[in-house]
Amino acid sequence: MKCMVKKFYVYLLLTQNNTLYCGYTDNVAKRFQKHLEGNGAKYTRANKPVKIVWQKEFDSKIEAQKEEYRIKHMSRKEKQILISIE
Repeated sequence: MKCMVKKFYVYLLLTQNNTLYCGYTDNVAKRFQKHLEGNGAKYTRANKPVKIVWQKEFDSKIEAQKEEYRIKHMSRKEKQILISIE
């Protein structure tokens, strides 16, 4: 029997009004779909998501949450640099 290790992801999505939203999840595609349906985050209900522009995988939820926190405190310019280098 093969043991599946759960992975976590931090992602940045672009909204229709050209803002960036950062979040974390264990399933990026499923979470993006929730955002599209208006069931994701309060921010993405008001700022409609367009596409995922960046994501990074982590081995633990804690690591992903720490990275999400770090990114949320970045300036827009820093986030754009992050997107362009990875």
